Amino acid sequence: MIKEFKAFILRGNVFDLAVGVIIGGAMGRIVGSLVNDVIMPLLGLVMGQVDLSTVKYVLVEGNETTPEVAVLLGSFLQSIIDFVLVGLVLFLIIKMMNSLKKKEAVAPSAPPQPTEEVLLLRDIAASLKK
Repeated sequence: MIKEFKAFILRGNVFDLAVGVIIGGAMGRIVGSLVNDVIMPLLGLVMGQVDLSTVKYVLVEGNETTPEVAVLLGSFLQSIIDFVLVGLVLFLIIKMMNSLKKKEAVAPSAPPQPTEEVLLLRDIAASLKK
């Protein structure tokens, strides 16, 4: 059982997955910071509000004993932008990695077999030469 576990862990797929998860987590933090610290303040400035993360639609007003019930539209918008940017960055990284991979040399294929008409014409030409 230990040998099977060792073989499983040492396969390249497991290491690739681990590296992908670590890089994905770091990329998520970078993109999250980009969205929260750069894009959302600029979008908020354009829309005339200072902080879009506080935009909400209040369904039930809160009082001293119960909290308000609200739909957090700004937070949802941040999550959507975050998701789109992470997807875009991952797409660009995968596209770049695929272009960097060396294209495997394609073995030259055998020339196509001549058709029956071509063979017949060759026979006719050979007989005419005689």
